[in-house]
Amino acid sequence: MTTNTQIKTTPCSDTFQRPTNPVVVHDVTMSSPLGDDVMQVAAAVRASISRFNESIFYNQKLSPIKMALVPDGALPPLDDELIQKGGITPWQKRLLRLATRPLTTLFEKQAGNGSLPLFLACPEKLPGRRFAISNNFLALLKMQTKQAIDIDNSYLFPFGRAAGLYALETAMLYVEKNPGSQVIVGGVDSYIDPYLLGTLAQDNRIAGAGVMDGFIPGEGAAFLLIGDASLTGDVSLSTGDASLSTGDASATATDKPRFVLHPPGIASEPGHRYSSEPYRGEGLANAVTSALDVKLSSKIDTIMISFNGENFFAKEWGVAAIRNASAFTAGPELLHPADCFGDAGAAFGPIAIGISIMGIHKKYLTSPALICCSSEMEQRAAVCLTVI
Repeated sequence: MTTNTQIKTTPCSDTFQRPTNPVVVHDVTMSSPLGDDVMQVAAAVRASISRFNESIFYNQKLSPIKMALVPDGALPPLDDELIQKGGITPWQKRLLRLATRPLTTLFEKQAGNGSLPLFLACPEKLPGRRFAISNNFLALLKMQTKQAIDIDNSYLFPFGRAAGLYALETAMLYVEKNPGSQVIVGGVDSYIDPYLLGTLAQDNRIAGAGVMDGFIPGEGAAFLLIGDASLTGDVSLSTGDASLSTGDASATATDKPRFVLHPPGIASEPGHRYSSEPYRGEGLANAVTSALDVKLSSKIDTIMISFNGENFFAKEWGVAAIRNASAFTAGPELLHPADCFGDAGAAFGPIAIGISIMGIHKKYLTSPALICCSSEMEQRAAVCLTVI
């Protein structure tokens, strides 16, 4: 492997070791079609507000494709140095711009803490389609944001929707090997690519006239600052809510909520969409079972899942729910926020964790929560979120 930018193609570390300790979430930043911070996004999802609009792209019937996009004017411009550099695809330029504001915000709030490793989820490589990112994407992101990303210890995870939890697993291993450290786990994705949209439309997978079993393409970026859960300290979320801020002088360290992510469950689905194997839903069921192998104070009533509107993924959740029924309440709340911001791809995991944290803090969601993610290919993942 190189020491510049490393693309992980394995579930976790090179030795397939699974983390044993949870981590605490110190901060969350994000940008999505619903807003540019976790409070705005969570509030919009709670209110069932959607941001679906006709795009400049057309399907094979010459009808505008509906998408959920961040307004172009809300995105920072591409850095002059990158413009002069050249050789960067329009798709990568969009990803870089999407990631800039939330990642910069996170680093600015941690001013003085030096460089931080970044474990970044990104679009997956699908059969017959081009790769969205190049091997030097993290270096490009560092040039774009001008932030202190520790490139040597940073990794890319090109696995789509489940990639954020794959990144989280490897980040947890890093924290275990480096006690007291803090790292960034994030995800960025976008469907703004004419070839990708064209092939999806040709396969009748994009929701629209005459396509009921389809999804709304979206985009977004989100980043989590995580650290050793065994250490005490304040949690400062970028929410604008003083009760979650280190600036809240009226609260003691023990009064402030500490949001904890437990080791995620990682599994493979042999019968994924692009496989000839039978689709039995084994992957997500095994991932959920693994994620639930932790001591929880109560049964799970909040489930955040990467459903995007296509029927394909319903079967595997049915299998997972039945096999793990004893861990859930009688009628758990099953949330699929893609109804509001479209399919956010690799950004979904970090966005869903942020929304869950805000919902638990505001007491309209309950802890523990379960976040479940399914990629187009074989990757499946789930993670438990609790508050202490």
